[in-house]
Amino acid sequence: MLCSGALLLGSPSCQTQKKQDSSKTITADVIVYGGTSAAVIAAVQVAKMGKEVVLVSPDKHLGGMSSSGLGFTDTGDKSVIGGLARHFYHRLYQHYQKDESWKWQKKSEYGNVGQGNVAIDGENRTMWIFEPHAAELVYEQLIEEHDISVYRDEWLDRESGVKMNGTSIQSFNTLSGKVFQGKVFIDATYEGDLMATSGVNYHIGREGCEVYGEKWNGVQTGVLHHGHHFKSDISPYIIPGDPSSGVLPRISIEDPGEYCDGDKRIQAYCFRMCLTTVPENRVEITRPPDFDSTRYELLVRIFEAGWREVFHKFDPIPNLKTDVNNHGPFSSDNIGMNYDYPEASYERRKEIIREHISYQKGLLYFLKSDPRVPAEIREKMSQWGYSGDEFIDNGHWPYNIYVREARRMIGEYVMTEHELFGNRPVERSIGMGSYTMDSHNIQRYIKPDGFVQNEGDIGVHPSEPYRIDMGCIIPKKEECENLLVPVCVSSSHIAFGSIRMEPVFMILGQSAATLAVMSIDAGTGIHEISYESLRTKLLEDEQVLEIL
Repeated sequence: MLCSGALLLGSPSCQTQKKQDSSKTITADVIVYGGTSAAVIAAVQVAKMGKEVVLVSPDKHLGGMSSSGLGFTDTGDKSVIGGLARHFYHRLYQHYQKDESWKWQKKSEYGNVGQGNVAIDGENRTMWIFEPHAAELVYEQLIEEHDISVYRDEWLDRESGVKMNGTSIQSFNTLSGKVFQGKVFIDATYEGDLMATSGVNYHIGREGCEVYGEKWNGVQTGVLHHGHHFKSDISPYIIPGDPSSGVLPRISIEDPGEYCDGDKRIQAYCFRMCLTTVPENRVEITRPPDFDSTRYELLVRIFEAGWREVFHKFDPIPNLKTDVNNHGPFSSDNIGMNYDYPEASYERRKEIIREHISYQKGLLYFLKSDPRVPAEIREKMSQWGYSGDEFIDNGHWPYNIYVREARRMIGEYVMTEHELFGNRPVERSIGMGSYTMDSHNIQRYIKPDGFVQNEGDIGVHPSEPYRIDMGCIIPKKEECENLLVPVCVSSSHIAFGSIRMEPVFMILGQSAATLAVMSIDAGTGIHEISYESLRTKLLEDEQVLEIL
């Protein structure tokens, strides 16, 4: 049963709950592991194709980043977003056609957002910018309409939970003791835990440029894109100019590496915060219990150098709220504090997440309260607060940290910048991407001249939308014959910087599910399904596979 009021959606009692199997072993044709947007769409596609599917979600709330604050969608060329992904944005359009969906703002006052990102596309009946609770509502409706069994707060036993029969997964166990048994499995998590536990090879970090003959991979010292770097000479030392005084927090003293070298570092994570200025809906930003102003000393020096762009990525979403993203040399990205996250234990991941929450909540409080922050910024920051009708069972804080990158499978086909630039043909398209190859900063280091700089922030545009190969969601046959991976896809670090967008994950989730069902119908492994037969079905379901 769904809640009718948006204000109640975050409550666990309002989530769609199909009656679940009370036994410890749950069997279905396809088992989807994950609570992401890709996971929901994959489960829906399996159901639409007439097979039994079970969605096993570590998260209590479905939708991943699409329902956790990332409402200012990174779309690129919207014309290549088809199938169930486009249907999701159409459902959001329908939601925002209702007067009751505009509680804090008139629809006519919102209009469309600038900078090339149109929110309401009336001609195509799609809505691309939205509130977190609206996205969650749509995902829950899809689950309910297709009668999909969802097991929430179920965590894969990563030590010994996957049972293999040769190179096929038979089942996996969760920490609660449940066993999920299926014919085909889909790992739709941001971390790729099922993939890794199944013995499939993967990569973490940046490949060196020589691995795939790329230009934009590896360490990129001296490359300054986007503006998220230091434009002034700022000392990293506690006493400016005095190395013996020690280094300010969150600045690495390690060698950044040589240009184009590979490393194990990953791009920064953050929470996409949903804030508002509406007094009736605003929850005050208060001092965190572990607040430490010294964390933000570097930001004070940036202000002293004249920087004032704090609010440049407070992107407006409906009802006078915002999707807050990182912007500038020191912002919501907690640079360098997530390197061990992909392989970390669940407990260690929780520690990393808590550290990120502490850092970002402290940053907000610092910006509104510290006298060293310019007065105009403090005054403006004091007008913002957490949105009272979002994430209501989580202290109005987003459910998911933005795992921009974790593991990446080394599968049957590896997508690289060559495919994205159109320099290498993709013969087996299962969907398209178009967004900038976008990597956030990866490290903050000290240059040879003694000043601080960020590194790893890359933004390179493909000249046109690109095709994504079928092999990038399929492990090598000798490693696993019945697993599909539509999120931690087989790609290089820099290619993943474009592929990692939520619309693309939904596209790949649908294509993975289609391949899973076709293999079951044919009584063969996923590697035996011909591309032509898959292509026919994808086109029938309105996936966009090439530009005509």
